[in-house]
Order: sequence, then structure tokens, then C-alpha cells
Amino acid sequence: MLIAYWIVAGLLALAFVLAGSMKAARPKEALATSGMTWVEDCNPGSIKLIGAAEVIGGIGLILPVALDVAPILSPIAAIALAALMVGAVVTHARRKESCTPSLVLGILSVVVAVLGFLVIR
Repeated sequence: MLIAYWIVAGLLALAFVLAGSMKAARPKEALATSGMTWVEDCNPGSIKLIGAAEVIGGIGLILPVALDVAPILSPIAAIALAALMVGAVVTHARRKESCTPSLVLGILSVVVAVLGFLVIR
């Protein structure tokens, strides 16, 4: 179980850290021109907050278990990321955009949460 957790959590953390750092670092206009048209519905502060939440959540998937300091925080971070992805799915569905990537990341976040709770028992 621990190996499965590390594989899925590591890949998911990488995805969230990369996507979140892009949202936190790039201006709204650059994100919109790169294909993230959903940013038109948000103010720049909200986009930066979403990006920061993704980066912190991605780090939270790995760091507590790796350091063995409050490892319960890793599955909690996965649950928070799943909730964030529920919001992303709703936003994309409302805009009639493809919500598949957000849905997949949300499901993987739930899988990591379940694996995390099983691993830290």
C-alpha cells in the first residue's frame, strides 16, 4: 500500500505543484491566452489564491508522510484538493468546457486520501 501511495501521491503532487505555480506566477491575461479561458470569470487575486492552494496541497501530499511529522495531514490535503477539483468541475461545466482533467485529478485526490488513511493507520 505504501508503494501505491507514493506513486500516486507523487505524480499527483507534481501535477498540482506545476499547475498551481503556473497560476500563481503568470498574469491573468497570459493564462487566458494559453487556453485557460475560465480565468475570465475570476479576478487576479482569486487565481493566485487557487494557484497557492494547489501548490500547498501538492506539498501537503508528500511532506508530512515523508518527514513522519503529523502524517494525517497528507490525506487531509488530498481531501482539500478533491474539494478544490469539485469547484473546478463545476466552473468548467458551467462554462460548457471540458471538465475531464479536473474530474480525473479530483478522483485521484480521493484515491490518495483513501490510500493515505490506510497507510498511516
